[in-house]
Amino acid sequence: MDFNDYKGVWVFIEQKDGEVASVSLELLGAGRKLADKRGVELAGILIGEHVKPLTKTVFEYGADTVYVYEQPLFKHYRTETYMKALLECSDKYKPEIILYGATSTGKDLASAVATDLPTGLTADTTELDVEEETGLLLASRPAFGGNIMATILCKKYRPQMATVRANVMKALPPEVGRIGKVVEETVSLKEEDIRTKVLEIVKETVKKVRIDEADIVVAGGKGLGSYEGFQLIHHLAETLGGAVGASRDVVEAGWIDHPHQVGQTGVTVTPKIYFAIGISGAIQHIVGMKNSGLIIAINKDKEAPIFQNCHYGIVGDAFEIVPVLIEQFKHALSSNKVMK
Repeated sequence: MDFNDYKGVWVFIEQKDGEVASVSLELLGAGRKLADKRGVELAGILIGEHVKPLTKTVFEYGADTVYVYEQPLFKHYRTETYMKALLECSDKYKPEIILYGATSTGKDLASAVATDLPTGLTADTTELDVEEETGLLLASRPAFGGNIMATILCKKYRPQMATVRANVMKALPPEVGRIGKVVEETVSLKEEDIRTKVLEIVKETVKKVRIDEADIVVAGGKGLGSYEGFQLIHHLAETLGGAVGASRDVVEAGWIDHPHQVGQTGVTVTPKIYFAIGISGAIQHIVGMKNSGLIIAINKDKEAPIFQNCHYGIVGDAFEIVPVLIEQFKHALSSNKVMK
């Protein structure tokens, strides 16, 4: 394998209902930095039915080229069809790096492509960098239960691939009017050749907890002592109109359901304000909230790692501090309503 044949950074552009997924826009921002460092182009690969108009968005968020596969057989995501397109495109144009969002679609597609190429795949990456001269992708993620950060390399194969969690990278501000090159491609595949058939799409009607969309997240950890003690988090969140988050230990203890878990094995959040109460600050939790606008930590242990990862820290008993905060917030919010 001659690495000199492989050039460029690609992002798989995930789309649904006529919109580009936010994680793909974030990856275009990360990919732009990698491509600029290497002095190569950034490309998006867009697969679907009636998706060509989305190239405008992809260019505005940083891509130089977009490879478009637009056929009826791509109307719904199926591993077999999308994998065929990506494999043929990769074999033809030979990118050095391909990035995918760590969504259900991105993880499924990336693992299938990696198996067939074959090449390496780093899953759930939280940090990306590249060696300027060698083009070696430095994909980092928490390991050993979140106790260390591991940087994973793919030294012997190309392209190098990684899935990246949503809300970890930052999308670039869109450059309205930015244009690039559209390359239209097709796959040598017919509907009758595809083993998987989509019979019906059933949309879920149950309302899901989406703490990743909240402006304020109040998260609690095992330091609150018990299920009853954790109710303090609910009270503060309700006062502020925020969402409730939790550490892995709290979820494993059964104090709250998994959709509320923040961290490497939970949700990545980027609220305007994040409260970390009774949370020690293990790496696996930090990677899920470190990009929050303002982080406020409350913990009795002054040596807790969370204090190295917050903007404001309060050393003390949460059961003494949080009730005071609730009363003060209630007073401030009621005063604000009166003034309005």
